[in-house]
Amino acid sequence: MIAMPKSIFRLLALIFCLSSLPASPLLAAPQELIEADHIVAIVGDEVITYYELRTKLEAALKQLQKQGTPLPAQDVLEKQMLERVIMDRVQLQYARETGLRVDDTQLDQAIGRIAANNKMTPQEFRQALEKDGIEYAKFREEIRGEMTTVRLREREVDSKLVISDGEIDNYLANQKATGGGEEYQLAHILLRAPESASPEQLQKLRLRGEQALKRAQAGENFAELTAAFSDAPDALKGGDLGWRPLDRLPSIYADAAARLQVEQVSELLRSSAGFHVVKLLAKRGGSAPASVQQTHARHILVRITEVVSEPEARRKLENVRERIANGVDFAEQARLYSQDGSAAKGGDLGWLSPGDTVPEFERAMGALQPNEVSPVIQSPFGLHLIQVLERRERDVSAERQRGVARQALRERKLDEAYQDWLRQIRDRTYVENRLELGRARRERARNPG
Repeated sequence: MIAMPKSIFRLLALIFCLSSLPASPLLAAPQELIEADHIVAIVGDEVITYYELRTKLEAALKQLQKQGTPLPAQDVLEKQMLERVIMDRVQLQYARETGLRVDDTQLDQAIGRIAANNKMTPQEFRQALEKDGIEYAKFREEIRGEMTTVRLREREVDSKLVISDGEIDNYLANQKATGGGEEYQLAHILLRAPESASPEQLQKLRLRGEQALKRAQAGENFAELTAAFSDAPDALKGGDLGWRPLDRLPSIYADAAARLQVEQVSELLRSSAGFHVVKLLAKRGGSAPASVQQTHARHILVRITEVVSEPEARRKLENVRERIANGVDFAEQARLYSQDGSAAKGGDLGWLSPGDTVPEFERAMGALQPNEVSPVIQSPFGLHLIQVLERRERDVSAERQRGVARQALRERKLDEAYQDWLRQIRDRTYVENRLELGRARRERARNPG
């Protein structure tokens, strides 16, 4: 997103002022008031306009109507959507400032995969979008933004999460004591607290949480309440967390879910992120797998640094991939170019179980057939080429149980860590919310007396 020059700020301000001047008596009879576009928020050095907010809101409304979700009041939806746009803008600004970007080649590949999933060529997919009234250039930038925020989370949160051996020992001990195996479908409402919230801010937030809780306990539609109250990214999707075992839920949610009956709502919960309300939608039995599929793989890693840019690293790996396709030995290229400890072993990573690697690496590896080499893929560690050598089924052993435990603890902590990180960068960014001011002006324009 491009920062808007001060001249544009002045122009928008002038348009707004002119639009609010009284009509000349020489003009024709009064017509219905046509509202000029105006600024509803300033985020860092950028603005969010009412037109942009309305465009996002209309798309969300179509989705909510498809889902059959009862809609909150218009002003509530505007407020919720504006906070989401602000959070997206905060993350994209941070990504730009720290050198994270998605180039056109990566974007084209992603859109190609989306088209393929819809059984279309990229050109057919573009025509289908335009037929539905979706501007293709705008769609591309939406996808670029989504890819950027995913990579930002992976770099800033996922890759920095550490699970200690002590935490794994405690987890396994608790599993033996409780048995486990059940899965829970939860929906939640999050009222996010600023990082350095004052007692007055926390009290105001608590009262708002109690209001949401009271309405949920009275039987109001929880998806509608989520859209009206929640600050979580999934608020307009009903706050549904999907099916998860207790050990893969944030601990505050897991503790609450274990005490709830289906359709029951928790008390108001407090965490470092703010206040929460949780509803248990459904529960089902489950069992641990007797075996898992392991993959024997190797890779070539090129790190992105101040000296080696992402495009340079990508070009280097594309050249390496072409040489491998022409018959050059993968292990030889790994020893020459890979920048991690596996280089001396020809890039050999040994046998990998689910959860042993970061998600984007595991997804790419899982899509490969034995002896196939991946396209260049990106992870928080840099750019990779991956080759799958073979696969096998392996009984769950003590070592594997520790791997499963590590992944479960990782998933449990990721949501909490991500919400904490979002709150921190939101508080570090200058944000001026003008939505309420704009509403007041519009109301005065409609009712001048």
